[in-house]
Amino acid sequence: MDTPKTKQENPDPDTHYLQLLARIFPNAAAASTEIINLEAILNLPKGTEHFLADLHGEYEAFQHVLRNASGNIKRKVREIFGETLTQREQKELCTLIYYPELKLELVKQETNSDDIDDWYFITLNRLVMVCRNVSSKYTRSKVRKALPDDFAYIIQELLHESTVDPNKQAYVDVIVRTIITTHMADDFIIALCNLIQRLAIDSLHILGDVFDRGPSPDKIMELLCNYHNCDIQWGNHDILWMGAAAGNDSCIANVLRLALRYDNQSVLEDGYGINLLPLATLAIETYGNDDCTIFMPRENEDRNYSYKSRRLAAQMHKAISIIQFKTEGAIIKRRPDFEMDDRLLLQGLDLDRGIVTIGGKDYELTDTNFPTIDPNDPYRLTAEEQDVVDKLRNSFLHSDKLQKHISWLFRNGCIYTVTNSNLLFHASVPLNEDGSLKEVEIRGEKFCGKELLNRVGNLMREAYFGCDNAEERAFALDYMWYLWCGKNSPAFDKDKMATFERYFVKDKEAHKEVKGWYYQLRNDEAVCDRLLDAFGVEGRHRHIINGHVPVRTKMGEQPIRANGKLMVIDGGFSKAYWSETGIAGYTLVFHSRGFQLVQHEPFTSIEEAVKEGKDIKSTTQIVEMSSQRMLVRDTDKGKELRTQIADLNALLQAFHNGSIKEQDSSMSQIRLKQ
Repeated sequence: MDTPKTKQENPDPDTHYLQLLARIFPNAAAASTEIINLEAILNLPKGTEHFLADLHGEYEAFQHVLRNASGNIKRKVREIFGETLTQREQKELCTLIYYPELKLELVKQETNSDDIDDWYFITLNRLVMVCRNVSSKYTRSKVRKALPDDFAYIIQELLHESTVDPNKQAYVDVIVRTIITTHMADDFIIALCNLIQRLAIDSLHILGDVFDRGPSPDKIMELLCNYHNCDIQWGNHDILWMGAAAGNDSCIANVLRLALRYDNQSVLEDGYGINLLPLATLAIETYGNDDCTIFMPRENEDRNYSYKSRRLAAQMHKAISIIQFKTEGAIIKRRPDFEMDDRLLLQGLDLDRGIVTIGGKDYELTDTNFPTIDPNDPYRLTAEEQDVVDKLRNSFLHSDKLQKHISWLFRNGCIYTVTNSNLLFHASVPLNEDGSLKEVEIRGEKFCGKELLNRVGNLMREAYFGCDNAEERAFALDYMWYLWCGKNSPAFDKDKMATFERYFVKDKEAHKEVKGWYYQLRNDEAVCDRLLDAFGVEGRHRHIINGHVPVRTKMGEQPIRANGKLMVIDGGFSKAYWSETGIAGYTLVFHSRGFQLVQHEPFTSIEEAVKEGKDIKSTTQIVEMSSQRMLVRDTDKGKELRTQIADLNALLQAFHNGSIKEQDSSMSQIRLKQ
């Protein structure tokens, strides 16, 4: 007969948890101190959240919006100095905060050497005032962790000493004067400005599409990798690059095609070290006598390439496009469950008649020069094409910088996020015509809504990181491409991606892509509420925040929809969309008073921003303001802290009733080190 285990051998889970907690807080004094600390944090103002979407490689505009916190820093400066500084002086101070290194150089060139110390003294005091303001909603501990190591002690002294007391004012003045006389003023100003930028935004949310179209997604990714608190909801263009980094040939071909279309191949070659020479060689050999007119890259005002360079880019563009259609056809054929047979268009080519048959209808072709397509086996790559595909895949898989950036996307992102009563996703949640959640079949199982997006996220991770089952991994890798252009993909959600038609079919009716029901129904408040319920989003003020579809502001479209339940913040950050939207993007700021939507005009240049104090012209629209300031206790973080407080109170009770013995703090530290 088995002997029953004693309670000590099999402790109650709650007691066991409290025993573990006691290793960190070994006595009543330690537990009480932490409770006091957490209760105080709960009553601080909520940190400012910053939402941006569809950056599309526009690094300069993106980093400027980050530096000025979508106008948040300018607003702070106006609140502090509105009665004491002129608008010009406020603008000068803001420019210094945004670009301290560049502005300092300019100031020193324009300021008499006899006056520079006075400028330093005045400026340092003003910066300290701004820094005090932006740090006021954080604990000293959190501010301390954000401080630069070299000046941490001095900045703490300046931030926390009151200048009302004459003795303290003299103390502060001596610190500032000594910073100047020891020739550390420049470094100290730069440190203060960077700290202000960091504290102005508590958390950053990127609603997808860092990549494609614009010239510098690699620089954006490098900035995000070093940002203090950031998450991302993957967009369709991000997923395309993630699939390429995982080794999906069709994703790689699409990435290259888009780079060549927008004249951004330097991102691949210089940014990520992708070797395009094999593709260039194939293009010259195959399309040397082809003018490739329809494949000419879009004009880029920032670069002045010769006709010869642009023609080579066009030839490469055509070569990779044909490779793309072939590799996509191979996926469609081996994955009948994708239900994409209607996109097997190469087999409909009749080059003698100059037509292609799509959906039973004949269309006139714009181009009939397809030397690498075998009419009897149109999706077979030639030996030369296969060699290019293999070399490109090897380049993508072994680009250290690309793999670093894609790993960051997986570590810090997902296809959706719920935070502080807001449901964030880039594009869509597939719906039926009646607004109900659409069931999508994946590997014989049906998923919808939250479960669908969770399954998609898991598949993406299997594709990139691998899994035990080789066939499952192969499917996941193919599914990465499906997410880019499949009709039931939450990142796409259209009836087709008409890339082939836009290149090769004259009739523009064939170019049309019909959006899924989500895009047509999301302006309905009841539909938004149904989605919010499905994702478990709670709160009196809850919202869906999207990007993906540019808001055509000049056509009268509005970013706030469904009676305030939906916010669409893709206003055309990318230059490619400016003519369509009429603006250069929306950003959203969620601070302790509520939501503010910021509409941006095109960013000119960093040089103009520094020399002329030109900020992005922005219009702020109050979306939703609260009569009472939101506190940390009203946020998701507040829920976590209240749970911790409850656990600590339980531990405190255990200390008081003797069920857990108190210990000396120093002994606890020794055990933790062991």
